[in-house]
Amino acid sequence: MFESITQSLTDAIGTMTRGRLTESNIRDGMRKVRQALLEADVNYDVAKSFTDRVTEQAVGDQVLKSLKPEQQIVGIVYQELVNLMGPAESGIDLRRGEMTVLMMCGLQGSGKTTTCGKLARMLREQGAKPMLVAADLQRPAAIEQLKVIGEQIDVPVYSEPPSESTPVKVCTNGRKEANKQGCDVLILDTAGRLHVDDELMGELTRIDNKLMPHQALLVCDAMTGQDAVNSAKSFNEALELDGVILTKLDGDTRGGAALSVKAVTGVPIKFIGVGEQLDRLEPFYADRMAQRILGHGDVATLLETAQRVLDQEEMAAQQEKMLAGKFTLDDFLKAMSQIKKLGSMGGLLKMLPGGGQMAQAMEAMDGADPDRDLGRVEAMIRSMTLDERQNPDRIDRSRRNRIARGSGTDPAEVHDLLKQFDGMAGMMQQMAGLSKKDQLRQVQAMQKEMVNPGASIHRKKERSKRGPTDKNVIKDRRKQERKRAKDARKKNRRRR
Repeated sequence: MFESITQSLTDAIGTMTRGRLTESNIRDGMRKVRQALLEADVNYDVAKSFTDRVTEQAVGDQVLKSLKPEQQIVGIVYQELVNLMGPAESGIDLRRGEMTVLMMCGLQGSGKTTTCGKLARMLREQGAKPMLVAADLQRPAAIEQLKVIGEQIDVPVYSEPPSESTPVKVCTNGRKEANKQGCDVLILDTAGRLHVDDELMGELTRIDNKLMPHQALLVCDAMTGQDAVNSAKSFNEALELDGVILTKLDGDTRGGAALSVKAVTGVPIKFIGVGEQLDRLEPFYADRMAQRILGHGDVATLLETAQRVLDQEEMAAQQEKMLAGKFTLDDFLKAMSQIKKLGSMGGLLKMLPGGGQMAQAMEAMDGADPDRDLGRVEAMIRSMTLDERQNPDRIDRSRRNRIARGSGTDPAEVHDLLKQFDGMAGMMQQMAGLSKKDQLRQVQAMQKEMVNPGASIHRKKERSKRGPTDKNVIKDRRKQERKRAKDARKKNRRRR
């Protein structure tokens, strides 16, 4: 997410913070910041006003004469990013004692129907009882898609045959059915078009006037950049939107929509879609998004996600086993399954401060793929018997060959995995006599290895391509080189 704008902003800010800060290099640096924003498809007026505000604050005496002016510059850019995208109004205010009606609108291909399902799932987890209404009669497949999504998240879906009804009628009857079933949230999946036109706006206006929804939410494809902002502006002029949901922020998005939509339309961003799965909808927080854009990670969202999706009792039990030195390969497999619930390894790294650069460095490595390496490790452990997972020291050469064949890997990789795990087991045994503080450090070190257990295997494979790196081999080579140099010097002296 936002890799290109993060890199461009980091480089631009870096030109200002290297060496002594002056008004001249601040203005030069801010021109580069503006160029970075324009390349990210940020609205020109928004980019210009943003850099003008930052420049005005940055050239003041308070910044130039401060002890650490580079930190002041980063702080100003961060605060202006927060102001640009915020204040955020994430979440949905549900009406107690009455039904809350949400009208979802957007263009075709923006991910509107899937987002309806994601929102219904989120509200159901918060204790609400939602119902989905298939009011997109222009695209019959949308009705079937919504029914499938409803079954997956266990939420009722109301629909009518497109040839026998109208969008307004479907929505009206859907509200009656929701009242019968005791639902307290009604989510209307309205029709979309390839572009904004009078027919689309007329249909949405009729639904708006008849059902008087409490909130009208626009679903925008963040990958379309300024087109998303322009469509948001058109929808807002016709319907008076209450919020925007940006989708596909996990894809190749340049960030222009997220940075521009609030400033251009005045409509707050409420949620962001960060994946195709139905649990990949997050509340939008301007401060956290600014941290991500500046490459500072988003630890708060990572912790919230971990608390929501991880089995806390299972994680606590695994930690106790680690401290007691009873952690097995079977427990290791369970821990990896928990970690996979948080998303891709690359995505996890980018949520940590400085992790974005680490993820880019790994992508630059020839063949490096944390998710693939994790899959290979999981395949190797699953190819072992339960007895072998509990007692890995029993795995001899013939068993290693069998495990390698069963997992589609090389026996050397199985050997490396067992060697790594044996090292972890040794660390756990040493922990028995350590203080609680030192034990916590050791556990954190092992948990880091568990986040990407295949990385060390990949590094060994890379080193094997470059040649042997064993310490004894390197020592012998250096000895031979010194001996050859000594013999050459003796030979030269004899000649003289």
